[in-house]
Amino acid sequence: MNAIIRIRDLAREYPMGSERIFALRGVTLDIGRNEYVAIMGPSGSGKSTLMNLLGCLDTPTAGDYWLNGKEVSRLGDDALARVRNREIGFVFQTFNLLPRATALHNVELPLVYAGARGRERRDRAAAALERVGLGHRMEHRPSELSGGQRQRVAIARALVNQPSILLADEPTGNLDSVTSEEIMEVFADLHAGGQTVIMVTHEPGIADRAERVVVLRDGLVELDRVNQGAAA
Repeated sequence: MNAIIRIRDLAREYPMGSERIFALRGVTLDIGRNEYVAIMGPSGSGKSTLMNLLGCLDTPTAGDYWLNGKEVSRLGDDALARVRNREIGFVFQTFNLLPRATALHNVELPLVYAGARGRERRDRAAAALERVGLGHRMEHRPSELSGGQRQRVAIARALVNQPSILLADEPTGNLDSVTSEEIMEVFADLHAGGQTVIMVTHEPGIADRAERVVVLRDGLVELDRVNQGAAA
């Protein structure tokens, strides 16, 4: 497999008073380029911790993590920030949009941090919004958009830097079932276009859309299976 993510014996501990909490106990996992993977598990299983480590938002206590051929498990904060901006697109349950900014400006923000110039930023942000079907709502603010449209803006923002991986944390958690289905179609289209997608979810119906399902329990991989019934 042409792995874009390779993790070996990844562990994460947190101090809590005089005790230590073992969120991950030694996870070994490969994720291939252009895979669509759902990560599941009960509360406290370690799936959010794993997402934070994969997204370079946190560093492991032990173990190794290579992203796109680069070892990132021992990088400092500044280097991790550069990796996040260049390699990783994030989609969150709560959208995290600037309320007073237009859809276009919200999508431009990662390009501002990357140092792109004004015209290039606008063109790339507009192309990302077109890609998620929101080319006609570029000048609208979040309050003028539905929940599904706001999540599409958030997906466009995650895509605008052409990341190696797209990390989605419960991306349909605040949406009704019809809108959730529309958002899952967006992810399916992105995957069909070559995007690597990793999604944390507690909903089996959402996980069923992925090619592969990884189930965590007590900080370890309990199940790693190919989803033969993945929806197209």
